[in-house]
Amino acid sequence: MRPFAPQDRVLVSPRYLAGAGIDRLADAIGPLVHLFGWQSEHDRASGRISVHSPDGSLFVNFNSRQTPIEAIAAVTQALPQLLGDDRHIDRIPLTTTPLAQIAELNHWHREDDTFTSPDGHCHLQHTPAEDTPWRFRHHVYDGFDTHWDASFTQDTPERLVAQFFTHLATTTPVERTFRDVPYLVQNLDDALITPVHRAAVNPHVHHAGAQLGRVVHRR
Repeated sequence: MRPFAPQDRVLVSPRYLAGAGIDRLADAIGPLVHLFGWQSEHDRASGRISVHSPDGSLFVNFNSRQTPIEAIAAVTQALPQLLGDDRHIDRIPLTTTPLAQIAELNHWHREDDTFTSPDGHCHLQHTPAEDTPWRFRHHVYDGFDTHWDASFTQDTPERLVAQFFTHLATTTPVERTFRDVPYLVQNLDDALITPVHRAAVNPHVHHAGAQLGRVVHRR
């Protein structure tokens, strides 16, 4: 068993295994609402959230599932740039790396129209002829609390899909409360979970060292 109490703060990688996170929704929609004047609607019954631009030309919907909030926030915060609103551009970097290169840098492998994470739990499928040509799907052994998906329509610029992929596939860990890490992930060998407050050095340095140790061990 993992030596963590439910309330312990931990770093988790890879990100797609970490779950949605808690109290981070403000990171996804806060800048749009407070910095750019976008409108938001929250259906509390279904958990569905919608945000749309002031001119009504662009909107995004998402539900409260296990999709890592960091990847969602990377997309929502970049939306104003797609409409030519360059305010705060220095605070919200937009990736220029092609999808294939993002996959290669993070050791995802490609077969036909599908990119797959190194552990096989997460997939990005590209089917250009469909209305939603970009689909991310994730689950751990079909576990009920590990399912999440994200899809992008034909109208979505590929660089926005790349923005999501960049912040999902990176090996940089995300912080969670241990109880918010999906149950099937808490003791999963494919997940690396390290402490935030009990690390002898900077917790991110400690996590990076543990990542390196895993790579060396597997070799």
